[in-house]
Amino acid sequence: MQRRSFLKKAGALGLAGATVAAPALAADGPTLRWRMASSFPKSLDTIYGAAETLARRVSELTGGKFQIRVFPGGEIVPGTQVLDAVQNGTVECGHTCSYYYVGKNKAFAFDTSMPFGLTARQQNAWIYQGGGMKLLRDLFAGYNIVNFPGGNTGTQMGGWFRREVKNLADLKGLKMRIPGLGGEIMSRLGVVPQTLAGGDIYPALEKGTIDATEWVGPYDDEKLGFYKVAKHYYYPGFWEPGPTVSFYVSAKEWAKLPPAYKAAFEVAAAEANAIMLAQYDARNPQALVSLLQKGVKLHRYPTDVLQAAQKVAFELYEEESSKNPAFKKIYTEWKKFRTLAHGWSGLAESAMETFMYTNRK
Repeated sequence: MQRRSFLKKAGALGLAGATVAAPALAADGPTLRWRMASSFPKSLDTIYGAAETLARRVSELTGGKFQIRVFPGGEIVPGTQVLDAVQNGTVECGHTCSYYYVGKNKAFAFDTSMPFGLTARQQNAWIYQGGGMKLLRDLFAGYNIVNFPGGNTGTQMGGWFRREVKNLADLKGLKMRIPGLGGEIMSRLGVVPQTLAGGDIYPALEKGTIDATEWVGPYDDEKLGFYKVAKHYYYPGFWEPGPTVSFYVSAKEWAKLPPAYKAAFEVAAAEANAIMLAQYDARNPQALVSLLQKGVKLHRYPTDVLQAAQKVAFELYEEESSKNPAFKKIYTEWKKFRTLAHGWSGLAESAMETFMYTNRK
């Protein structure tokens, strides 16, 4: 009894000490107010919500001393100009997808997702433990930005089509909203890629200005109502097998942060990264059931489409490596990691999943 009483008192004292230490640490830090420009609207609560998660956790971890206010896409800058806003100091930080900026350098795609590249788990493994973070940080340093993984959607769907695609020939001349490297690959397969903001996609699809569009997956796609005007829903989104959404911080502002605030931001970013993927994994299955009940027709991309797209993708990577040193630097190491990761996942993960999904109980 005496020992239990002592431990109870010691535990209480320890907790009390922790309670005193945390406010004292926060009290020593400066009061900061940052603005974060998001590329996403509030209506896409899972993607946009990752920025809110980070802001909330940074505040909690610093006793309210470090506040970050999140602004939806378009309120400070358009969604595809977040990199520029952070680089030039319009805002201290941002939340965006790096493949929006492949027009500046195709190497930015590695920070989000490469067609036929890495799944969400493999992407996280490469960035956090496989040398990817160092390679990406070197790239972003040239733009005065420090980058952090800030979410992942998991493998995306392959898009909505007004008519069925039965083979590779059916892609010829088809007008599809698909940006980035995915759009370039589709272009080489005969598609006419279009770049449209999220709010412009539905009316373009409804009027027939475009024949197809890609977006994210069931949870987000259902909200945008694509199923009302395009019943054919394809998978997989081979151009985005595991896309990372990223937090950007101005390198100048990052250098000013106290070590404790930097640690708070890093921890909060990692938490937001994990939570977003878990949310999509939980919400997409329910949304897919809902879409199927509304008459959506689910299709796997024809094998000849997938094979042709993969061939074109790696031809594109080799071409870009031959003329873009920044791309080649990352691609060389990324490809080595991909080979090993696919070898392992194809052995253990794939065998287990294939059996379970074809022998359901």
